[in-house]
Amino acid sequence: MLLIRCPYCGDRDEIEFAYGGQAHLARPAPPAAQSDAEWGAYLFLRDNPKGVFLERWMHAQGCRRWFNVARHTVTHEILAIYPMGTPMPDVALIAHQARGLMGGAR
Repeated sequence: MLLIRCPYCGDRDEIEFAYGGQAHLARPAPPAAQSDAEWGAYLFLRDNPKGVFLERWMHAQGCRRWFNVARHTVTHEILAIYPMGTPMPDVALIAHQARGLMGGAR
């Protein structure tokens, strides 16, 4: 089980949270101007990297607030947590730091 640090409530067990999918997705505007393929890609296609991934989480059984998490998809290590609306962290830097923590593994 993951231990997730809610930026508002502190460390809590994973069971208290709801996963919200990939973070930092921009809704295409205007939707009526999008083709079916473009709209379908926005709704259903997401990145699935082996490495650092930026995700949205909500503290469902706590403060019910949303926040973003940078998590390594192989080790499940949480590398950064930051409130919604703040700039995206430097993913390359986080990935570099994660490789250092894993002993240089790629």
